[in-house]
Amino acid sequence: MICRPVFAALALASCLAGMPAALAQKPADFPARATAYVDRPAIAVGAAWYPEHWPESRWDTDLALMKATGFNTVRLAEFAWSRMEPEEGRFDFAWLDRAIAAAQRHGFMVVLGTPSAAPPAWLTQKYPDTLRVDENGRRAGHGGRRQFSFASKRYRDLSRRIAVEMAKRYGHHPAVVGWQIDNEVGPPSFDPEAVAAWHAFLKTRYGTIDELNRRWTAEYWSQHYNDFDQVPLHATGQQNPGLLLDFRHFTTAMWTDYVQNQARAMRPLIDSRSFITTNTMFWNAGFDHFVMHRDLDLASWDNYIPEGRPDWVANGANHDLVRGYKQRNFWLMETQAGHVDWGQINRALDPGQVREMGWQAVAHGADAVLYWQWRPAANGQETYYGTVLGQDGTPNPIQPEIAEMSTEMTGAAALLADTQPTAKVGMIYSYDSRWAIDLQRHHKDFDPIRAFTDFYRPLRVQSQGVHVLAPEADFTAYPLVVAPDLNVVTEAQAKHLDAYVRGGGHLVLGPRSGMKDDANALWPQRQPGPLSALLGARVAQYYALDEGVGIAGTIAGKASIWAEAIEPVARDVRTLAAYKDAGGWLDGKPAIVTRKVGRGSITYVGTWLEPEAMAKLAASLLADAKVAPIVADAHPDLEIAERAGAGKRVLIAINHGDVAHPLALPAGARPVSGDWTGGQVAAHGVALFQFADED
Repeated sequence: MICRPVFAALALASCLAGMPAALAQKPADFPARATAYVDRPAIAVGAAWYPEHWPESRWDTDLALMKATGFNTVRLAEFAWSRMEPEEGRFDFAWLDRAIAAAQRHGFMVVLGTPSAAPPAWLTQKYPDTLRVDENGRRAGHGGRRQFSFASKRYRDLSRRIAVEMAKRYGHHPAVVGWQIDNEVGPPSFDPEAVAAWHAFLKTRYGTIDELNRRWTAEYWSQHYNDFDQVPLHATGQQNPGLLLDFRHFTTAMWTDYVQNQARAMRPLIDSRSFITTNTMFWNAGFDHFVMHRDLDLASWDNYIPEGRPDWVANGANHDLVRGYKQRNFWLMETQAGHVDWGQINRALDPGQVREMGWQAVAHGADAVLYWQWRPAANGQETYYGTVLGQDGTPNPIQPEIAEMSTEMTGAAALLADTQPTAKVGMIYSYDSRWAIDLQRHHKDFDPIRAFTDFYRPLRVQSQGVHVLAPEADFTAYPLVVAPDLNVVTEAQAKHLDAYVRGGGHLVLGPRSGMKDDANALWPQRQPGPLSALLGARVAQYYALDEGVGIAGTIAGKASIWAEAIEPVARDVRTLAAYKDAGGWLDGKPAIVTRKVGRGSITYVGTWLEPEAMAKLAASLLADAKVAPIVADAHPDLEIAERAGAGKRVLIAINHGDVAHPLALPAGARPVSGDWTGGQVAAHGVALFQFADED
């Protein structure tokens, strides 16, 4: 199927509508370095710079200070629409010409953002129909950002026009290496154009209204529709689960087409080496990011820790997820210089942690670390954000730490160039499954993100490398693949997983797996649905738990939140753990089962294991799959990662603890730089090592 520009007038008949939520992705020829420009730095470090906020006489001073901070990259123009087009059709790029020229003069790479996240006042005043409408029918006003409707043809035309003008002017500028479309897209709209696009989407997805009625079981509560135009557009409330899941498919198609509306128009006008991306957010669920990134050059995201107390393992999981969108290295487009301004308590990171978290991004595959922002504007909604400089234009206390990190990264660029994170463990992340569980949790604490990270935590700490994958990804490089809560499974995905197991892979399914299809309907088989024949077992019943229960067997400990009583059907199914629930429905019933099939195995974990039991399970799974850590017996505070490629293997060790920890180097590894002395990594320290036989 060939995808073409599909948005016209009031209808979106997206070719995405009939596709699975995410397709297997084969990395294109984008290198494992910051840009495709071979003469530019392999690692980008820098900040968002808004020269339009400051007198031009200050620009050279700022750029010189950035250079002294170790930066080599600036990001410009993402919110400057009113400055670039002060009146409709009248463009003023002279100031941006001079800003880019100044950045080039100081030796910076430039990333330009298209400004469609914040439309100018003339646009929203003249064309109020472009403004977003919420689910209750309230139209947004001017003064914030992202107040536009993603369905508005007029807004798409106007945003494409400014993007094209920028691309024509700067597409081949020697300083410009990349483009960011919009900024943190996500809020949907419920305006008349969106409703018309929704109906067109459903018609393309289902073909006939009878098929929609069948897939949604629309006879329930007399929801039967005679025509697509009768189907309401809703994101929440007491609506059919099929409708609510398809709303997410719809927003995915809309946002993907919205971003491509600019990207398609820009691509012929810019240097073929320049990347096009869009920056996303922490665990964002507004759309399927695997689909969004299919036609972008690389993924980028904005990593913030509002409470200032990072959970390094969970934060690393999100880095791995972003890397998984394209199965290649990514850009950290924004991260905090100390603190943010939108949390309940906007605590700053501790001394050493800004450097520590920057290096964590690189360890997980970031080839760029950019701070938001360089200096606070004199006024505006974000004046309290942490910045590298204070409002007086002199360095904030965090600047020396950022400078240290930047200098280290640029110094290590040649070593890191053309390397990527290694892993033998794959974890499946399914947006359909996340959405379906969130829509019907059945237990208030069954958070699909926590379910994912609870599996991820011991697997990452013990194996020291995890790649996050779409359900359709190629699993052949991973001896162990874990799907923590694969609630939605299609027939095609089930066949793909079946082939992986029979070919020698070890597949692990977590609770609630295989319950629904991609219309959010129950499979006629009991869990795990189309995978039940492969497992040789089924879930007899599931239970939400208000208090924990014990499990005993090869894996022993406690379980909470959710428990499924598993019923073996095939004779060769082995029970690894059974419930201890005296007098209860679960007592003696299998909680974890496994089966060898072909050259591989499938394991089903029917309950939410508490940390101690989960760690035991992870150790058992890794041993069965013959996955060994890079560094044996590393302290749990030590994050160990390997980047490899171009004949190099680079070991990165980060101490997230408050005291020094010993690190026994594997054979052939030698220190390159960082905080490794006397066989220990210092508290909040970072150390790089290279395997000596691969110089």
